[in-house]
Amino acid sequence: MNQHTKRHNKDHFSEEKSENQNQPDENTASEMPIPEENEETVFTEAEKWKKELEEQKAKYLLLYAEFDNYKRRTAKERLELEQTAGKRVIIPLLDLLDDCDRAEKLLMEGEKNGDQHLEGVFLIFNKFRSILQAQGLKPMDSLHEEFDVEKHEAISQIPAPTKELVGKVVDVVQKGYLLNDKIIRFAKVVIGI
Repeated sequence: MNQHTKRHNKDHFSEEKSENQNQPDENTASEMPIPEENEETVFTEAEKWKKELEEQKAKYLLLYAEFDNYKRRTAKERLELEQTAGKRVIIPLLDLLDDCDRAEKLLMEGEKNGDQHLEGVFLIFNKFRSILQAQGLKPMDSLHEEFDVEKHEAISQIPAPTKELVGKVVDVVQKGYLLNDKIIRFAKVVIGI
C-alpha cells in the first residue's frame, strides 16, 4: 500500500469519526446530562424539602419533649396530692385524738365522778362533728320525710304508725351524708307502708 492510500484512508476514517461525534447515538442520547438550570432547580427544591423536613422534626421533638415533661410533672403532682390529700382533714382531727386519749385515761383511772366523764365525752363528740362540718360535711335529715330514691336506700318496710307516715321514712338505720352538697353516703331507712 502506498502512502497516498494510507493517508486517504486515515483522512476518511477521521471524517467518519468526526461525523459520528456530531450525531447523537441512541444509547448516548438518554445518558446525556440534564441541563445546568434543571440541576439547580432540582437541587434547590430538594434542599427546600430537606430543610422543611428538619424543621418539622425539630417541632415534633420539641412537642414530644414538652408532653413528656407534662406527663412527668402531673404524675408527680398527683402522687404528692395523694400523699397529702388527707392532711387538711387529719390535722384538725389530731386535737380530737388528743381529747380521746385524755378521756380514755380518765375512764381507765375509774374516777367516781361519772357525770363529768359523760359530759367530757359529749364535748369530744360535738368537737368531732364541728370539725367535720367545717370540712363541708352535713348529715341528711331523713326522718319523717318522703322516701326519695335519690337520697335514701330502703332496707325495710313496716306498717306506718300513722296515716301521715305512709310512704315516708319512719326510721333511719344509718345516716346519710353530704360533702359540699354532694351525696357521699345514702341514708339507710325504713319506710312506712
